[in-house]
Amino acid sequence: MVAIVSTAAYLGLEARRVEVQVQLAPGVPAFVVVGLADKAVGESRERVRAAIAAIGLSLPPKRITVNLSPADLPKEGSHYDLPIALGLLAAMGVVDAEVLADFVVVGELSLDGRIAGSPGVLLAAMLASGEGRSLICPAEQGAEAAWAGTPVVAAPDLLSLLNHLKGEQLLGNAKPGGAEDGWNGNDLAQVKGQETAKRALEIAAAGGHNLLMVGPPGAGKSLLASCLPGILPPLDAAEALEVSMVASVAGTLTGGRMTRVRPFRSPHHSASMAALTGGGLRVKPGEISMAHLGVLFLDELPEFQRAVLDSLRQPPETGQVSVARANAHVTFPARVQLIAAMNPCRCGHLGDPALACARAPRCAADYQAKVSGPLLDRIDLAIEMAAVSAADLVLPPPAEGSANVAARVAAARAVQRERYAGDGVRTNAEADGGVLERVAVLDVPARTLLAQAAESMRLSARGFHRVLRVSRTIADLAGADGIGRAHVAEALSYRRRAPTN
Repeated sequence: MVAIVSTAAYLGLEARRVEVQVQLAPGVPAFVVVGLADKAVGESRERVRAAIAAIGLSLPPKRITVNLSPADLPKEGSHYDLPIALGLLAAMGVVDAEVLADFVVVGELSLDGRIAGSPGVLLAAMLASGEGRSLICPAEQGAEAAWAGTPVVAAPDLLSLLNHLKGEQLLGNAKPGGAEDGWNGNDLAQVKGQETAKRALEIAAAGGHNLLMVGPPGAGKSLLASCLPGILPPLDAAEALEVSMVASVAGTLTGGRMTRVRPFRSPHHSASMAALTGGGLRVKPGEISMAHLGVLFLDELPEFQRAVLDSLRQPPETGQVSVARANAHVTFPARVQLIAAMNPCRCGHLGDPALACARAPRCAADYQAKVSGPLLDRIDLAIEMAAVSAADLVLPPPAEGSANVAARVAAARAVQRERYAGDGVRTNAEADGGVLERVAVLDVPARTLLAQAAESMRLSARGFHRVLRVSRTIADLAGADGIGRAHVAEALSYRRRAPTN
């Protein structure tokens, strides 16, 4: 007899159905798992054996073969434990195999029979929902799985699950976890001075633009970046589900709680390429995917490895990152808003005669040259920040905080949402090609100014279009239908200049 239980394999944010086929056959007693299983799946033999023994049963003295079909699809992770155990118990006649046909099953087994959590449960629940099935998962992840809208049996241990399947005990359907609203981090009211930087941050938030802040230590670059999630519009239901799916695969979605606050990720400058873009022995989403639909903040930009920074050229434009392996290509979403900060030179005090090093201005040129030109060309807004003076620090807190700025950003985003309805574009930063030509209509003075600036500043085609996008956002904040000379002039003021020579 062959018992079949359905489970899932994860490739990026895609869950593919896998059949766990269990056969008991006469022969020398053995327990074999086949089907391109990794080490964690192969070790499930011992966990399954111990868990079944913990509920008072023993494996029959037969040849046990477990096939994970399709056999050419890589199988990774410990979530195959529970489907293998249920398939084995069905083959032994302990549980009805027909009952299991209505479920997708995921979960790791402890040696004492408890069912432990494993990454990716939300993806498995989405798969079950699409196939019209229910889901069996660990009790601690029931609230997470319930967001998919399919019936969820969240079992604490193997014995209670068996009693539920046999009708001797009732495990109620899991309910979705709570949802978190509101930003509890830093507020723009904490920032004293730096009015130009605040304006640039507002424009970046309104249009979804990338931003680079250059200034000495203590100028407030990190504080400003950490205020950005508080002025961005909250995630809608579909976006919150996307973000939660990434967190589920990464194993960071705790308690089944979703959030409508946009992600904010700030990796250390020692992060490797795999940590930033994704990868590893078992492919996991990197920081750029964990920041999907949110903010990726790179502090001390030139201190990152050159190869790591150059790996960020493509993902922010395509909205995804692909991790290539010999046996599979895994794609994760990566639609992020890139915010970067850096000192003007290694010593950080360029422009202050009392503190500048003896190598200035050569120090600045060498330091800024660590960041490649093509990466800088992909940054829409670049601002030079001066040190905060003592006069600014003794001033009372600003009258305008994040709530005031967030209201203006929300109004500009509402205009963009209506403008791009049906175009597959969310913000001005994503507009391209014919869509950008249609929405970025310049009057004659603005067109003349942009043409002259493109020539004198030697803007690339990418830089030219980024100025158009920023101009469109500035016009949206001003409530203007067309783009005027003042809007283009302000957008040009934020273009990155060449390093100091």
